[in-house]
Amino acid sequence: MNTDQLVETFIALRNERDRLRNEWEAKDGVVKEEMAKLEQALLSICNETNATSIKTDKGTVIRKLTERYFCTDWEHFRDYVLEHQALELLERRIHQGNFKEFITERQDEGLPPGVNVMREFGVTVRKPTSVS
Repeated sequence: MNTDQLVETFIALRNERDRLRNEWEAKDGVVKEEMAKLEQALLSICNETNATSIKTDKGTVIRKLTERYFCTDWEHFRDYVLEHQALELLERRIHQGNFKEFITERQDEGLPPGVNVMREFGVTVRKPTSVS
């Protein structure tokens, strides 16, 4: 295959993936809505009977409490974390954009201890622009 054929085939396959993804997401959305209605009905039964679990011949329903914490004031929370030396309250990942900017400003220093970089080439394929 020549380059034109490779690009044409790549775009056709990408379009097919998009079509299939959209089709699947639409069907999945309908199923998720139905499941959400059933979950609410089962939760209502658990709440009405004050049950943490209900065993049936078809399966077991377990009522659970999920807690998620979120921050509304990062500046104050950061100060709190530093004051209490509680870095374990944060997730262990590097903010890619901020780190790239930080390291660009300090190129002569190299990477901080414990940090590695992985670089790899890839390609991007675009549709041709329309010519008027």
